Amino acid sequence: MENWYVYICISKANHYYVGISPNPKLRLKKHNTGNGAKMSTDQGGFTLIYTSKPFKDKSAAMEREIQIKGWTRAKKEKLISGEWE
Repeated sequence: MENWYVYICISKANHYYVGISPNPKLRLKKHNTGNGAKMSTDQGGFTLIYTSKPFKDKSAAMEREIQIKGWTRAKKEKLISGEWE
């Protein structure tokens, strides 16, 4: 069974991208070579700034991803800094 993670990257344009992957570092490489989501192709130059605790399956990670995507930037920043779970 493969663990899944929610990750947050920041672009050179200072935009957050929230995604899921069993390997966030490998996924970041894909984003930075234009093989990620459309936003990554448009924005490029992402830096990984947050990786969640492991989730036991993809659906649990997706649920958390959707939750985080609905948050304000300020709340995402608290999560990234460790002030929020």
